[in-house]
Amino acid sequence: MVDYRPLQEELRALAREKNALIIAHNYQRPEVQDAADFTGDSLELSRIAASTGNEIILFCGVHFMAETAHILSPEKKVLIAEMKAGCPMADMITAGDVRKLKRYHPEALVVAYVNTSAAVKAETDICCTSANAAKVVANIPVDREIVFIPDRNLALHVEKKTGRQLIKWEGFCPTHEYITADTIIKTKKEHPEALVVAHPECLPEVRELADAIESTSGMIRFAKESPAREFIIATEMGLNYRLGKENPGKSFYSPTKKALCPNMKMTTLPKAIETLRTGRYEIRLDEDVRRRALKAVEAMVSYI
Repeated sequence: MVDYRPLQEELRALAREKNALIIAHNYQRPEVQDAADFTGDSLELSRIAASTGNEIILFCGVHFMAETAHILSPEKKVLIAEMKAGCPMADMITAGDVRKLKRYHPEALVVAYVNTSAAVKAETDICCTSANAAKVVANIPVDREIVFIPDRNLALHVEKKTGRQLIKWEGFCPTHEYITADTIIKTKKEHPEALVVAHPECLPEVRELADAIESTSGMIRFAKESPAREFIIATEMGLNYRLGKENPGKSFYSPTKKALCPNMKMTTLPKAIETLRTGRYEIRLDEDVRRRALKAVEAMVSYI
């Protein structure tokens, strides 16, 4: 067992010295989560960052998440701990793709999952999270076409919940697609009393087998409130660490060891320390892009 405490304390001491806030996504390495001031989902962390008085935000996550923090806190210096940590789903659509969709569907409203770049958000009408996507869509007038980007699985989930027909982009999360119906069935046989909790980014056949479909923050809440003692968590494996830590006496199982995001695991404590020490990897956006992306994010806030 590696003792990460000296590195964690070094990072925290450096943060105190520089008036920095350390935030880490739920999918980060356990030792990184433990060093952070706050852990959570991407939008939750960006909103926390915006509400604090810290001059610097160190975001331990992937690129679009740090961009969102900058969108909401342009007066602060936002650093991403590892610049190479991207998001394959976010990379599946570009601002040019969105402009093309708008030409094909000029009367449609464009709804973008927060798992998109700032440039893509700037071309959309309203953002959504996995938790409030159905609510956002349900509040759009029924006679209005809706383009939903980029996650086809979340779009299918929203269609089922709302009864609306969406114009879907064929994006997806590769990590969640490693979770299949077969892996759920196999894990359920091993743990027959466990409840299955699936993320909306999962395949439709996985969601059909779930006892609950929740965002990462919803999974955390569900696990705390449920009287069940065992859970099969159908999302990136990093969440299980926080779930176990916050729910002693309960057990959490991943349906497959492949449910591991390599981008989320790129961030290490030494990288975070070096980024904070040097100020490298600062997120910078064109101000026009930031302002237009902010409008899409702010349009969503009333549905949270």
